[in-house]
Amino acid sequence: MIYTTHYTSPLGDLLLAETENQLIGLWLEGQKYYRGSLREAAQERSDRAVFAQTADWLDRYFAGEQPAVCELSLAPRGSEFRQAVWKILCKIPYGEVTTYGEIARQLARQSGLTAMSAQAVGGAVGHNPISIIIPCHRVVGTNGSLTGYAGGLEKKIQLLQREGVDVSRFSIPKKGTAL
Repeated sequence: MIYTTHYTSPLGDLLLAETENQLIGLWLEGQKYYRGSLREAAQERSDRAVFAQTADWLDRYFAGEQPAVCELSLAPRGSEFRQAVWKILCKIPYGEVTTYGEIARQLARQSGLTAMSAQAVGGAVGHNPISIIIPCHRVVGTNGSLTGYAGGLEKKIQLLQREGVDVSRFSIPKKGTAL
């Protein structure tokens, strides 16, 4: 059974989803791919332990602390490739960013390949079902463009600033994406 609850954050309402006491989703209201990995019906229920742990994590995060991703039991649903990308995202430190291209190069090295598509990485980053906690907002385009956040660029900027990133060194794309 999948259970959901809501969390009110400084960015707006968040929907949390869990099954078997593992967090499987955290979406910003109205974001692209909202509820994207939920294929079956869910029951609203706020009394689940993982929701209390996630709310505590989020409370501390929004209060300016830097809670570790490993404090929570996460089980994002996705292909093996997406899982590999999300695992790399979890290793990006607070206050730092990386690029889609760098993640692609890292995955290629791990897989013994000579190259991997930054666009494919961008697709996996964009479909991250556990926003904020799996920090997809810490990924920028190789050209310094603040692109590719399913929750919207305004929220991406807010999250990066909250984490101490100087966003003035990045550009906002005029049209399309630059991975």
